Amino acid sequence: MKRLLLCVSVLAVLTACQPKSAEMYTEAAEYDQTYVPAPTGERPNDERYDGKAVSPIVRVADRPVSTFAVDVDTGAYANVRRLLNDGQRPPADAVRTEELLNYFRYDYPLPADKKQPFSITTEVTTTPWNPNSRLLRVGLRAYDVPRSERPAANLVFLIDVSGSMDEKDKLPLVQHALRLVADDMRPRDRVSIVVYAGAAGIVLEPTANPAQVRRALGQLKAGGSTAGGEGIALAYATARAAYIDGGINRVILATDGDFNVGISDPEAIKDLVRKNKDDGITLTALGFGTGNYNEALMEGIADVGNGNYAYIDSASEARKVLDDELSSTLFTVAQDVKIQVEFNPTQVSQYRLIGYENRILAEEDFNNDHVDAGDIGAGHQVTAIYEIIPAGGTGWTDERRYTGTASPATPSNELLWLKLRYKLPNGTDSRLLEQAVPVQALRDARAPQGDMAFAVSVAAYGQILRGDKYLQGFGFDDARRLAGGQSDFRRQEFLELTKLAEAAN
Repeated sequence: MKRLLLCVSVLAVLTACQPKSAEMYTEAAEYDQTYVPAPTGERPNDERYDGKAVSPIVRVADRPVSTFAVDVDTGAYANVRRLLNDGQRPPADAVRTEELLNYFRYDYPLPADKKQPFSITTEVTTTPWNPNSRLLRVGLRAYDVPRSERPAANLVFLIDVSGSMDEKDKLPLVQHALRLVADDMRPRDRVSIVVYAGAAGIVLEPTANPAQVRRALGQLKAGGSTAGGEGIALAYATARAAYIDGGINRVILATDGDFNVGISDPEAIKDLVRKNKDDGITLTALGFGTGNYNEALMEGIADVGNGNYAYIDSASEARKVLDDELSSTLFTVAQDVKIQVEFNPTQVSQYRLIGYENRILAEEDFNNDHVDAGDIGAGHQVTAIYEIIPAGGTGWTDERRYTGTASPATPSNELLWLKLRYKLPNGTDSRLLEQAVPVQALRDARAPQGDMAFAVSVAAYGQILRGDKYLQGFGFDDARRLAGGQSDFRRQEFLELTKLAEAAN
């Protein structure tokens, strides 16, 4: 048998150099997909989250305009699933309802023309938990890019190989997940591998050979402290050196987020990422593991790095993020995407945005192209749900005795005015899309059905986990009934999660 000598040594984080065949390499690195981590309760728990309070009620007379940045991250959904599967009730700070909503795909139409990166869908229904309110759904769907049309990719795998990664649901799962990306490589793509533990080093220079990527991944072993800041700096330098004009240039960070030597302050690490993103290099943050998981840092890094964040709790989730949705994960079609809704005070008296608490922007930020916002990848979908009180209806707060009146120029046939700003990739000037939602949509509101019912069910599930006091006793069993029977595997799994949440409640 032909022997292949692979000698790679980076600061004692790799295995000793020894001859191996390519076949032996693949078999040795295979991930045990039946592995189930020990419940969190059996291990020290020092997980860190950065939660926000549930969005407040807003009076249209006080603030008719709501502005927020889009979010395509899905990490909170998988992390909440992991906690529920462990028999734990997720802390409220770990639940971001928008990420639960955006984990799923809905029946939004494709955009008619790639000159406009996404379609916009709106729908108004009654509210299952409040007869006095209505629900408004705003949905975006970006255009899809077939694998064959995806631009050439320059990817840098930045892998944490510190001692904290020495668990089956950490480094072995990282190796399995990134092998999926290697399997999808095309001749024009390049992959480099940078690792960090007590220090950082380059394991694999840019290569178009998937077998070399798989072999290098298979050699990794965990040990030592975590110099994450040094690793990030080296990864960006490696990406710049292999930069592809007009291509995908992205760092894929895989870690539990437990940075403990060198640059370890979360804000300093985010500043480091922020300084490098202007070179046209984006970042995907993949979170792994339990017990010491720093979710607050992982989400924050992705936000400032013009990228996305996912939590990988299983081989199945790895395939979803890095195989089924790889083009969405890698290829950005619109940057700094912001949504602004102006409610007509003659039609709506109060509202609240469900989720997106850490994405809220000031009204004036909408037109400021220097204010950073969320990016959307090919095929990505974004869903936002408002709960609104029709004018004259019974709201969460009493009507005020002294209140202003709407301008005579306020259109009576409009429920709201919806605006969306975005930049094309690497663009500097934003583009504006805007449209009215007619008041007839409010008058025609019926109980949510089908796809909308499922979205509302997911939103309710998230808000129940967050302790939302405005759900008026609407429970996990109600959310499950609202979702109805589902044929899709991931939607079926959601129904089971509502049962686990009910048991852990």
